[in-house]
Amino acid sequence: MTILHACIAIGAVLALIIWLKVEPVIALVVGSLYLGLAAGVGLTGTVEAIAVGFGDIMAEVGLLIGFGVLVGALLFALGALQGLVALLLRLLGARRLPYAISAALTTLFPSIYVDVQLVLASPLARSAAPRVGRNGLPLLAASLTAGILVGYVFVIPGLGTLSIAGLLDIPLGTMLLFGLLVGPVTAVLTTLVFKLLLDRGLWRPETDEDPSEALLEAERQAAVEQDATAADARATTPPLGVSLLPILVPLLMIAFGAVADAAGFATPLTSFVGNAVFALFVGLVMAYALARRSLGRERTEEAVERGLSTTGQILLITGVGGSLGAVIGETDLADVLGGLFSAEAGAPVVLTVLLAWFVAALLHFAIGSISVAAIAAAGIIEPILGSLDVAPVVVGLSIGAGALFALQVNSNFFWMFQSLLGVSTQGALKALTLVTGIASVIALPLIIVLGFLVPA
Repeated sequence: MTILHACIAIGAVLALIIWLKVEPVIALVVGSLYLGLAAGVGLTGTVEAIAVGFGDIMAEVGLLIGFGVLVGALLFALGALQGLVALLLRLLGARRLPYAISAALTTLFPSIYVDVQLVLASPLARSAAPRVGRNGLPLLAASLTAGILVGYVFVIPGLGTLSIAGLLDIPLGTMLLFGLLVGPVTAVLTTLVFKLLLDRGLWRPETDEDPSEALLEAERQAAVEQDATAADARATTPPLGVSLLPILVPLLMIAFGAVADAAGFATPLTSFVGNAVFALFVGLVMAYALARRSLGRERTEEAVERGLSTTGQILLITGVGGSLGAVIGETDLADVLGGLFSAEAGAPVVLTVLLAWFVAALLHFAIGSISVAAIAAAGIIEPILGSLDVAPVVVGLSIGAGALFALQVNSNFFWMFQSLLGVSTQGALKALTLVTGIASVIALPLIIVLGFLVPA
């Protein structure tokens, strides 16, 4: 009966979010309450599990999410991404630009929230599209999709990645190292596969492109203002290498801590330096200092306020996702799922990776939120993680790949993408939905290989 109640609870969450348009936070709490009461956890036990689950996930990732969002908001204000795209265009040329963008977004910019990355990068993609060639707009749109969303689910400090790692108790250094193995390769291969499809006539500008008059007017106005503001921007914005330091330094610190542990020379000092909370705080202090010096106090405070307003929503939904996982842990669903994920047919790694991927993909396709799907899938799988013959980091990457699958019309990101890139709904289904499906599937064999190589 427990698995029936779990299905009802998850189905209720999906129904509330999809059909009744209830906020995910409320829907997740309702589902948690139903599951706890129906599965015999009891009134007091259910409420305590919800509270404890929220507190546990906040202890794991709360500060990391807060620091990461604030770093992203400050980098947004400093123009780091704009400068990087301009540099890549100069160094690599238009033909290589889509692949460089997808790799750079995946590797360097997961700290910037996905909506902010899209708002920031879409005008750059539209302006550079004519230089890329006949299919410049769809190819650059796909490179944004792959770069932004693959980084979100695979690379620390992407918020989807942080949530998965926190719920599954995966060391962030470990998640960073293996995410950097899977993420950039997935993003670049996805962009390449989509280009091959474009070369075979996938894109039809007459039906797939539909820029609004407001978008075209904004682009014309931006072009008029660009020359007038270029000198001032150069005077106030720090050099690109300096602007990227708040990202690069924390990544190097976390990676150093992970290498020290793996190589056996870890000390209290290396653990302190490689601690993800401390590393991201260092990045935040660096970003804040750069912004204060370059932009002034008022503009810096505006950037921080935007980051703080975003942080609250992200923290709440992440914490409530942890509550659902805690309630599941109080039931006997772990035994049932342990049987579902048991090794069969001599291929425990393949079976486990595919099942974890399928659970997350199904949740994302129904809910329309990558983060909610990742959190819910991790909460479902976490109670039986210790019984699996696969390394937790591999399971986490599998969940990330599944949560990425086929982002479509029930996501607000879909409609932002359509309007900001100037494509039709049909075009967004190709450059966003199809691309996230391709990326999700491309990542699977890479993760399966890691599953055989990484000890459980």
